[in-house]
Amino acid sequence: MATPITKIGAKLLKDELHNLKTVERPQVILAISEARAQGDLSENAEYDAAKEKQGFIEGRIIDLESKLSNCQIIDPSELDAEGRVVFGSTVELEDLESGDAVKYQIVGDDEADLKLSKISISSPIARAMIGKYAGDVAEVQAPSGKREYEIMAVHYL
Repeated sequence: MATPITKIGAKLLKDELHNLKTVERPQVILAISEARAQGDLSENAEYDAAKEKQGFIEGRIIDLESKLSNCQIIDPSELDAEGRVVFGSTVELEDLESGDAVKYQIVGDDEADLKLSKISISSPIARAMIGKYAGDVAEVQAPSGKREYEIMAVHYL
C-alpha cells in the first residue's frame, strides 16, 4: 500500500536525497580518503568518524529512496472531497471545552511538525476528523481524557 505524502513533503524528501547524494556523500568520501592518507587507521579518530557518518548517509539515502518509491503524492489544492476532512486538508477546529481555535493540516508521518501546524494522518486527532464535515464534532481520546473539537472549516490548500 502506498504511503500518502503531500506534494510539498515529497519535494522536501527529494531535496534531502539530492543533497545527500551530491554534497554530503562526496564530502564524506573525501574525508575518508584524507584520513586514510594519514597512515595507521587503527587509532585514527577522523577515519572512524568519517566512516560512521558515511554509514548514516548511506542508510538515510536508502530510507529516502524507499519512502519515495512507495509513496502516493497528493496535491491538497487539487482535492475535491466535497468539504470532507481528508488527507492533505487543512482543518480549523474549536476546542469545545476551552473555546481555543486551532488550525492543522493533515499530512504524512514524515511531514508532521506540530510547530508548523502539521499533524500526522495516524495521530488520534486526525483519525477522529477524517471523513467529517464543517459543523461536525470530533471526539479525541487524549492523555488528559476525552476532548471534543468542532470542525469550523475545511480547506484544500
